Amino acid sequence: MSDAAGKRLVVWIVSDGKPGHVNQSLGLAEALARAAPADLHTFPALPAWRAWLAWLTTRLAAAPTDAPDLIVGAGHATHATLLAARRAHSGRAVVLMKPSLPRSCFDLAILPAHDGVAADARTLVTEGALNRVRPSRERDADRGLILIGGDSPHFEWDSDAVQVQIKSILARTPDMRWTLTTSRRTPAAFLQDLPAAPNLGVVPHTATPPDWLPAQLARSAVVWVTPDSASMVYEALTAGADVGVFDLPVNPKSRVARAIAQLADARRVTRFAAWCASGTLHPNTQPLAEADRCAEWILEWLKTRN
Repeated sequence: MSDAAGKRLVVWIVSDGKPGHVNQSLGLAEALARAAPADLHTFPALPAWRAWLAWLTTRLAAAPTDAPDLIVGAGHATHATLLAARRAHSGRAVVLMKPSLPRSCFDLAILPAHDGVAADARTLVTEGALNRVRPSRERDADRGLILIGGDSPHFEWDSDAVQVQIKSILARTPDMRWTLTTSRRTPAAFLQDLPAAPNLGVVPHTATPPDWLPAQLARSAVVWVTPDSASMVYEALTAGADVGVFDLPVNPKSRVARAIAQLADARRVTRFAAWCASGTLHPNTQPLAEADRCAEWILEWLKTRN
């Protein structure tokens, strides 16, 4: 770990190849690098049987050469590799999101509040999943972003309802320049049915490079998000934009739906119906900085172990 002698923190990131999971791990790793001199290394998770064989043999041939201080992973497919890497190369295993294995298998756990796990000495609970977004002061007051999700277990998707809400937003904000993008879950017919509007540009998710969304969030003063896209809600709150959330029928058993409701109750986001009544969004006066908070928590924890 980084210390007075100048040794740099070495962070290994185990990747399952899923962009959302990698985004969380990199968000934490990059925050650690902002807080302390650090070297970051990413390598792929092994198939489960190979990872458990590596755990049994204490040999992980595909690992980076620098011995790790921290080994970070998000997603069930990373868990066995996290443990194999720790057994073979030491370091501390940090799991993001509620693991499929007991949390006691890992050194530290960082979990979003909607996972329903209480914090303790080795578990930190966050507002939403971690991300790589950084707050920006260069946003344009007349630029807005619309983020469209799709089918999910947390809300009942209704393309017609979302289309009506988009039409209302465009009509009531004629001086805003809006950009709309979709996700892999967006129904194929959604963009075909979207009406043309002079203040709306459309960029399908298939046309967005990896850094497109963070760049758009950094420039947009206002972001509207369908509530099924919870990670994007938290990314927009982290970027510092004022955030509106479309109205969709809720699965009452969904923890994600309850998390969105809590954000609305806390006036962190504005539901579409409330915006229609008031004409304004709740201002985002305190952007989230959860990755940085987690990094500081980990570094303080490491100090007590040296």
